[in-house]
Amino acid sequence: MKEQSDFIIIKSLEDGVNVIGLTRGSDTKFHHAEKLDQGEVMIAQFTEHTSAIKVRGEAKILTAFGEINSERSK
Repeated sequence: MKEQSDFIIIKSLEDGVNVIGLTRGSDTKFHHAEKLDQGEVMIAQFTEHTSAIKVRGEAKILTAFGEINSERSK
């Protein structure tokens, strides 16, 4: 049986929040990007190809470890 990967939930608190998936391996690269509008929710999963997820903009992020809000850069 395959081990289940962790999920995170991202809720956009403003228009234009970017969610970017980053690859595994010796060279970290962008492999997927989404743009969320205010109120939109995205459920993302870490996989054999995705080692990191970057959130740019104001969003609420829920994980198995707790909740955190990202902020807009100034």
